[in-house]
Amino acid sequence: MWQTWQLAVGQAGGGGFSSMLWIIPVVVVVLILIVNSARVIKEYERGVVLRFGRFHKVKDPGFRLILPWIDRMTKIPLRVVTMDVPDQEVITRDNVSVKVNAVIYFKVMDPKKAFIEVEEYLKATHQIAQTTLRSVLGQAKLDELLSEREKINSELKTIVDGLTEPWGVQVTAVEIKDVELTETLIRALARVAEAEREREAKVIHASGELEASEKLAEAAGVLSTQPAAIQLRYLQTLVEIAAENNSTVIFPLPMDIIKPLLDMIDKKKSN
Repeated sequence: MWQTWQLAVGQAGGGGFSSMLWIIPVVVVVLILIVNSARVIKEYERGVVLRFGRFHKVKDPGFRLILPWIDRMTKIPLRVVTMDVPDQEVITRDNVSVKVNAVIYFKVMDPKKAFIEVEEYLKATHQIAQTTLRSVLGQAKLDELLSEREKINSELKTIVDGLTEPWGVQVTAVEIKDVELTETLIRALARVAEAEREREAKVIHASGELEASEKLAEAAGVLSTQPAAIQLRYLQTLVEIAAENNSTVIFPLPMDIIKPLLDMIDKKKSN
């Protein structure tokens, strides 16, 4: 009887273990499903989900689940992107060849459009910035390019932003970093600047001469009405000359000063 009981227990235990074997593949399948469906979206990202190739929804940041093998999710970053525009050969409106490089700042405002409307929004924005830079700078003169950079930056930003808006991309700024001139052009600009400074100096000198002549004419008019003032001016000039140089100065004595003395001498002689 003891042997019979052991045999029954053994049969019952073996049957229970074999009945539990089906749980193992289920657990494996569930784990595979979780691994393939779990996604973590960072705060600065959004997840664009396609279901059977069609747009389904945009998922917000956090732990998110998708249907494996049915849904496909692509993460689109929303942070501002800083992208260098390499040197571009530009011929300005006055036929001057220069090299210009710039930097563009942009960010994705609509993840759905950035993923669906354009194949690679980063590459597309970069190419648009290059072509627009050459086009806009080719319509400006060299002086405008050097002196009105803020105006040109604003124009570049407006044009590029208008072209990328259908892609859900907003351009926040376009800045020209450097304008490279040839050595010959630099020397020519230096000569022009020097000539301009000389012209301004001559104009200022001529203006000073004209103003001085006008004042001298006014002074001569005043002195002509006062003969005594002229004599005082003579004496003042002598004082200035004597103070600067040790010299002997001979000048004629005005007759109106000695005339009274000559009259007295003539009266005495007549008496």
